[in-house]
Amino acid sequence: MKLLIIYLTVPVMILNLRTSDTRGTQNIVNNIETINKSKTMKDQDYTITLLVDKTPEEVFAAVNNVRGWWSEQIEGRTDKLNEEFTYHYKDVHRCKIRITEFVPGKKVEWLVLDNYFDFTKDKTEWKGTKVRFEITKKDGKTQLVFTHIGLVPVYECYNICSDAWGNYVGNSLKSLIETGKGQPNPYIPAVKKAETLKAENKS
Repeated sequence: MKLLIIYLTVPVMILNLRTSDTRGTQNIVNNIETINKSKTMKDQDYTITLLVDKTPEEVFAAVNNVRGWWSEQIEGRTDKLNEEFTYHYKDVHRCKIRITEFVPGKKVEWLVLDNYFDFTKDKTEWKGTKVRFEITKKDGKTQLVFTHIGLVPVYECYNICSDAWGNYVGNSLKSLIETGKGQPNPYIPAVKKAETLKAENKS
């Protein structure tokens, strides 16, 4: 009797099924889809996309005006390749960042060299992650795709950090691009969530 061999990548295994057992085959396929979907969600980097009626050069300039949309307490240059700058908000969060890619009108990428959270068990969760800004023309407008590579749902800070980025990029940076004025630090809802998580970790 013929055997149907199915190769799986997640997890790695080989299953032998009778070709007549279509119900069993479909169940296996459904399980594969569920596993792959779960893995994708678990490993998905945080991202947000903006579409604005400005030129790529204007969007690029706003992205690099980090004090204008993220925090006025930024120390160091934020508009040149290989420069390093630091961000901090009280004792809640501080990090050191290096600009590793800088392509005018197209792309900026940061590498988080060091990080400290006072509200997570792993204080260094952002360390080694990357923050990417990709700028392209789309439908007569300019598209900005923000991705925090390495900020994934398994991180303890994910809910707080994704909420904060949603505000800083989706609201503050967007406003800076469109009106010339952003709303940098602090973002109180994220601060309150951080205080709650810190209290929970102490209990």
